[in-house]
Amino acid sequence: QVQLVESGGGSVQAGGSLRLSCAASGFTYGSYCMGWFRQAPGKAREGVAAISPGGGRTYYSDSVKGRFTIDRDNARNTLYLQMNSLKPEDTNMYYCAAKVGSFCNLNTAYNYWGQGTQVTVSS
Repeated sequence: QVQLVESGGGSVQAGGSLRLSCAASGFTYGSYCMGWFRQAPGKAREGVAAISPGGGRTYYSDSVKGRFTIDRDNARNTLYLQMNSLKPEDTNMYYCAAKVGSFCNLNTAYNYWGQGTQVTVSS
């Protein structure tokens, strides 16, 4: 079955960096859009970044553009999110998600979700 396992979360001071990873299995990874989303308790889920199946197109929310970079390694079935210049408002649970196809915008429906990894940024 489809499995998405996130790792790399943790606690960091404002201005610091973290690199999240998502290991994917159980589906044809190279045919799927992949994305990172985040959600704080009691708040709506927010799309952070997405990448097309071949990696040629990327999408970012305005809140992270210029600070976060999404990347994927199709040989290793792994998705990454490099997060630089972190701010306290980036504190959230971060989720990896997948959807079949090539229309990967953050406001489209993603079908498969990981369990999440917590990122905490202190001021």
